[in-house]
Amino acid sequence: MSVREIRLFGDPILKSPTVEVADFGSVASLVQDLLDTTSLSGRAGVAATQIGVGLSAFAYNVEGELGYLINPKLTALAGSVELMEEGCLSVPGLWHKTPRHTEATAVGYQLDGSMIEISGSGLMAQALQHEIDHLAGLLYLDRLAKDERKLAFKALREQPWFTR
Repeated sequence: MSVREIRLFGDPILKSPTVEVADFGSVASLVQDLLDTTSLSGRAGVAATQIGVGLSAFAYNVEGELGYLINPKLTALAGSVELMEEGCLSVPGLWHKTPRHTEATAVGYQLDGSMIEISGSGLMAQALQHEIDHLAGLLYLDRLAKDERKLAFKALREQPWFTR
């Protein structure tokens, strides 16, 4: 399929909750596009909303493990909540300390309708939380502490790609 363009902050789809997929077979091309888009260097994950599709699916690429989940749900958050450096393809150029659990588990579906569970710590836990947030219409900026959020939005307004 193809690598898709990433939607940037300000695009309304990024703040819109997704719709669950009813027919998994109907999203095969979407899943391939997500995998292709996520497989580029430096990308830990891409949610469907980031490529302009309002369906509940994302792909991940963490430590050489490339995969996807359709209709994912976080089922467990564990470990401590730590401030982790986090960025987002939809908010390029910015990195901020974001509170995330150090361990996470999610369940979701594959194209054949089978359910799978993905668990991880560190970057995988962060990616699961980040991508599932996207599907709920949240950006990592929404998770920042008040003072960090102020700094983030000041920096955001200074980005060359940012339009008012």
